[in-house]
Amino acid sequence: MPLARSLSVTSLSGLEEWDEEFELEDAVLFEIAWEVANKVGGIYTVIQTKARLTAEEWGENYFLVGPYVESNVRTQVELIEPTNPVLKRTIDKMNSSGCKVYFGRWLIEGSPYVVLIDVGFTAWSLDRWKSELWDLGAIGVPWFDREANDAVLFGFLTAWLLGEFAAQSEEPPHIVAHFHEWLAGLGLVLCRKRQLPVATIFTTHATLLGRYLCAGSVDFYNNLSKFNVDKEAGDRQIYHRYCLERAAAHCAHVFTTVSQITAIEAEHLLKRKPDIVTPNGLNVKKFSAMHEFQNLHAQSKSRIQEFVRGHFYGHLDFNLDKCLFLFIAGRYEFSNKGADIFLEALARLNYLLRVNHSDVTVIAFFIMPARTNNFNVETLKGQAVRKQLWDTAHTVKERFGKKLYESLLVGQLPDVAKMLDKEDFTIMKRAIFATQRQSQPPICTHNMLDDSSDPILNSVRRIGLFNSSADRVKIIFHPEFLSSTSPLLPMDYEEFVRGCHLGVFPSYYEPWGYTPAECTVMGIPSISTNLSGFGCFMEEHIADPSAYGIYILDRRYKGVDESCNQLTSFLFQFCKQSRRQRIIQRNRTERLSDLLDWRYLGRYYIAARHMALAKAFPDTFIYEPHEPSSATGFRYPRPASVPPSPSLSRHSSPHHSEAEEDEDERYDEDLEAEKDRVNIRQPYTATKNKTSANLGADENEDDAVANDKN
Repeated sequence: MPLARSLSVTSLSGLEEWDEEFELEDAVLFEIAWEVANKVGGIYTVIQTKARLTAEEWGENYFLVGPYVESNVRTQVELIEPTNPVLKRTIDKMNSSGCKVYFGRWLIEGSPYVVLIDVGFTAWSLDRWKSELWDLGAIGVPWFDREANDAVLFGFLTAWLLGEFAAQSEEPPHIVAHFHEWLAGLGLVLCRKRQLPVATIFTTHATLLGRYLCAGSVDFYNNLSKFNVDKEAGDRQIYHRYCLERAAAHCAHVFTTVSQITAIEAEHLLKRKPDIVTPNGLNVKKFSAMHEFQNLHAQSKSRIQEFVRGHFYGHLDFNLDKCLFLFIAGRYEFSNKGADIFLEALARLNYLLRVNHSDVTVIAFFIMPARTNNFNVETLKGQAVRKQLWDTAHTVKERFGKKLYESLLVGQLPDVAKMLDKEDFTIMKRAIFATQRQSQPPICTHNMLDDSSDPILNSVRRIGLFNSSADRVKIIFHPEFLSSTSPLLPMDYEEFVRGCHLGVFPSYYEPWGYTPAECTVMGIPSISTNLSGFGCFMEEHIADPSAYGIYILDRRYKGVDESCNQLTSFLFQFCKQSRRQRIIQRNRTERLSDLLDWRYLGRYYIAARHMALAKAFPDTFIYEPHEPSSATGFRYPRPASVPPSPSLSRHSSPHHSEAEEDEDERYDEDLEAEKDRVNIRQPYTATKNKTSANLGADENEDDAVANDKN
């Protein structure tokens, strides 16, 4: 089975140069992570969405390994007998030796096999294994760190599983074991120490020390090379965890991380440069709405508008048709996620909109879970008032319709003055009286437990954005994940994102960034930064990201105030776009979906596995790396028409409104989409890299922009 590859990890096209098939018949892949069938964080999403593609590639020889959590197994896993005879013997042997190992199918797309290990059942071995770990690498794990104790148990059990599988195999197996994050990393270290016939891969999705340092408001990226990593880890009482992560990174045949920015971080903090970057993808089919995504945007937007009508009752003095919905979502890390800079930019945007007498109103949603004790009574009242007004309008409409019907039946035109009687006016006056409100619309939809010390609310108090009538920027803080069963905003996260106009994610520390990626595949423009993995990936693969609705904020080479000014400029220019420009931009954004599909990005994982096999089994597999040439690289070209980019001082394209047609500048959606399809290849095709053609101004008549809805 020769393996000779010319690999470029700088772009998608480097992977597309591979022509020959790679036989996997006698190879077995174990993917090991604490978040297999166990939702804790973002790694769950990575593994869950990637499983279908990996299962298609490896078939019956792909097994996910994770912890047994009974509550999760009840709803997510179908327990069955092992289908692989070697694995069946392995599990039986471990169960007879004092372990509890389960086998089943994970009930997600692709239905991959899972091996679930009950770490609690073998807790009696913890002290013995800790002693062995100390003898092995002088890593001491304190008794009070439960997460690290779980990592020790899980590591020894996964190494036991892989070793037993190799021993039970009749012929020397080619095993690939892919370990995610430090919680699974000890198993990799033990595999190498015991010299098991296993090709090992270790992926860090974010370094432990990086997370802790950024949480402490440290000037992280400017001091990467200066940190005393041992001291910093010791000061934060995570030295034992850091040692496990660093040992796994150094012991792995192939070390990978999720983005170029995290690769730089890992090189300095873990002292090993990643062999390959494996970006995170999405199952685009899950979000795919074909050409209906503009309709879905309009439908979801109308539902958000209904919520806004209730939330701002009594102060609904702005035009909802000229209202833009912005949002930020994710873990409540005020500085890391960029909520601080977003709020400051909103205050500056509010000033710009007011002095320019703009008729645009911006409503910014903060969807970040925090500690609350219930819904805000005033917020619930707003939705009740809205519903009451709706019911009143329907009652009056029915009474009006009945009188109109009876008048027409007798062949008379209705007397408009008599169509609404005194009772109708009384009903309407009561409804209007109910909408009277003395207070401002609330900022927060819930009652916060730590209202006085909450960072978002304190920043709102400082910048003075209290949803007053004079403000052109309104703020709604929803400190809870969205749910379709909520009595307040009954929408799933996907529906909500589709209904918004712009996602804003000015993160300072974001190893990848699923939120802007999800926006992209749903055709919603977003703002990211050059300190996020997603932002770096888009900068690398798109010639002019802002033309496609991917705005990259510079937080790497600019100070906070400069970055805030740039973000304000992005937001202000976005507010100045016409409805037609936003539609065109959404079309362009949605066309980037394929770039984030696992069918493309999964190839990086394929490359990592092939590289690991070649290193672990050099007699069977051959790997010949080479430096990529300067011509090797794929970049999405600029669109044929001038892009609606806020970084340009000239008019966005097309700069005319719907009422003003410019014969010299036309937009043809089908033509532009066809040119983009030429430059981004279909999944699993082996085509030679092309230099991006200079797409000229051969633009046809704009017959119609699909679904002309804002």
